[in-house]
Amino acid sequence: MSEVTVSPLPDRLRDRVAPTRASPLARRQARTRTARGVRRLASARTADAPLDREPGGAPVRVARAGDDDAGRGSGTGSGHGEPRGERDADAPGGGGGDRHPHDDRGGRTGGDGDGAGDGGERKRPGRKPLIILGAIALLLVVGGLVWWFATRNQESTDDAYTDGNAIAVAPHVSGYVTRLAVDDNVYVHRGDVLVEIDPRDYRAQVDAARAQLGLAEAQLDAARVQLDIARVQYPAQYRQARAQIESAEAAYRQALAAQARQRAVDVRATSQQAIDAADAQRASADANVAMAQAQARTASLVPQQIRQAETVVEERRQQVLQARAQLEQAELNLAYCTMRAPSDGWVTRRNVQLGSFLQPGTSIFSIVTPRVWITANFKESQLKRMRVGDRVDVSVDAYPDLDLHGHVDSIQLGSGSRFSAFPAENATGNFVKIVQRVPVKIVLDDPLPRNPPLGLGLSVEPTVHLK
Repeated sequence: MSEVTVSPLPDRLRDRVAPTRASPLARRQARTRTARGVRRLASARTADAPLDREPGGAPVRVARAGDDDAGRGSGTGSGHGEPRGERDADAPGGGGGDRHPHDDRGGRTGGDGDGAGDGGERKRPGRKPLIILGAIALLLVVGGLVWWFATRNQESTDDAYTDGNAIAVAPHVSGYVTRLAVDDNVYVHRGDVLVEIDPRDYRAQVDAARAQLGLAEAQLDAARVQLDIARVQYPAQYRQARAQIESAEAAYRQALAAQARQRAVDVRATSQQAIDAADAQRASADANVAMAQAQARTASLVPQQIRQAETVVEERRQQVLQARAQLEQAELNLAYCTMRAPSDGWVTRRNVQLGSFLQPGTSIFSIVTPRVWITANFKESQLKRMRVGDRVDVSVDAYPDLDLHGHVDSIQLGSGSRFSAFPAENATGNFVKIVQRVPVKIVLDDPLPRNPPLGLGLSVEPTVHLK
């Protein structure tokens, strides 16, 4: 009785395959049922589990019905003594319908699928997957080394943004907008007209200031004339008072002498009337002296009087200056009615319309200047070799084809959190160390393109080439 190598079968299938004699048709039906059972068993196992060997490794040998007649040459070609290909040709369903699921890997070629051919063994899995995995690992290692050598002198970060000056434009005077000369996102030059405010009220203020200035200048001229008069008149009055004092004193001395003569004459030789007249002249001369002295004292204040006139002139001069300043302010307010661009740049954040009433200090425009730099927030561990002047390559997320070049301009002396509105307070029990980021200013060397414009706040990725 010949033996064939088949996969281990369940008990319910083992009973169907018995070493008894049967007709060729029965043997073919038995082989077909056996192959179908093997296929169902193989579908329930993993692809790598061996199906034709026991756990110990020994092949299972099962005697088939009618094996004793296999060598007798019954003429049916169904015994195991015939070649494998011929036996499969006689099996029901042809050669390919009943193949074992593992025939491709084990090299089996029968139609019954009941196991490998006589003396056949299953091949080991191929080495091709291992070779592929090894090649992939080698490529990864080589790529990692190349990347490390290429970037070992570089530091980059994606926490970086464009920065620049955004000038807020606000009116100096209030009024209604009579002309709006610009629109959003247009490029203007310094001195270009942006907005015009109704100037009529401010023209009236200019006229009033001019009139006030003319009045102050006239008063100043009058004060200067009075000063010139005082400088001549007050000294003359003083000299006149001194002369009157001298004249009064002379008359007083003359009256005093006449009185003395009258009293020296014998009473019988003069009359009482002459004596009284001499006394009266003396008294009048005395009074004239006193009045002249008083006038002289008044006239002696000539320096003070001149200084008073000079003070009036200075007061009028200050009034002229005040009136002139008011005129300049009125003219300046009139000029403020025409708002002009303070710098070259792009007009952004326009929030004014024709006919709007503007208040002083209310922002109506923002002009972004063409000068743009990069503020990159590097980790503190990336600053070990970074120095001012290091070359920087910048890529912009918004414009992938735009390559910019610059250099490190400065490194902020403090982390970003240190200058925030609410600095971190680490003097507590719950401390968690966090890697700090330090702002680094990167100045671009190349002139920036106007189309497309490089706006503020765009995400960029700078790469610093360390020296």
